[in-house]
Amino acid sequence: MKNIVDPWFTVQELDDMTYAISEYGHWEKVHSFLLIGKIKAALIDTGLGIDSIKRITNQLTDLPIIVLTTHVHADHIGGHGEFDKIYVHADDADWLINGIKGLSLNRIRKDMARDITKALPESFDPSTYIPYLGTPDGILADGDSIDLGNRSLSIYHTPGHSPGHISILDCERGYLFTGDLLYSDTPIYAFYPSTNPVDLVNSLERIAKIKKVSKIFGSHNQLGLVSNIKEEVLKGTQYLKDNDLIRHGTGIHTFKGFSVHF
Repeated sequence: MKNIVDPWFTVQELDDMTYAISEYGHWEKVHSFLLIGKIKAALIDTGLGIDSIKRITNQLTDLPIIVLTTHVHADHIGGHGEFDKIYVHADDADWLINGIKGLSLNRIRKDMARDITKALPESFDPSTYIPYLGTPDGILADGDSIDLGNRSLSIYHTPGHSPGHISILDCERGYLFTGDLLYSDTPIYAFYPSTNPVDLVNSLERIAKIKKVSKIFGSHNQLGLVSNIKEEVLKGTQYLKDNDLIRHGTGIHTFKGFSVHF
């Protein structure tokens, strides 16, 4: 384990070629993930952009890094501008290029400045924060396979939280990275106008049926989900269906290990 002590980021080793890079000093408690292969590495999301995530990845690998965007919300693309190769699903590409219509810059800045529990870097000023905008270098699609060299990743299109949300399976290790489709402790958001509750439930059911998953990692809060979460997801989605709850305005629905907010 490389012993990285950093004032903003917390680095946790999942194995000797896989790292979680977490921002526990912000209320979002967001995780990005670095997956290192033989010929290149993949960084799943780039965090809030409050501090330089590249400072961390430079200490973990010398290989070229591609960025795989689970979805285009500000807390997952903050460091995109530090990297040369950015990939996103086609259905979120317009948000990356032009921003999310109806989401004000003032709202984003308030969220960035909210409930901070660590000292902010001097370089960060929430009043001047600008979320990343840029043209992706590549477009991802459901079923794509990404070869890192002796390590392959499979892309699953899992919309609902955003139109182009993806989940990523590390085929060799069985790690499933679920972005904001599935995490614990706080509700999964599917109440914004840009969300789709029906798609979200279908996506949850889909990932719960993926074979050979050894561990599941969401992008917020607790690092790593409980081992039986797939069974609980199937129970929860069936309950939502049986009770006609899969639509905006039905509120927060809590299950064992996760909850959703419609």
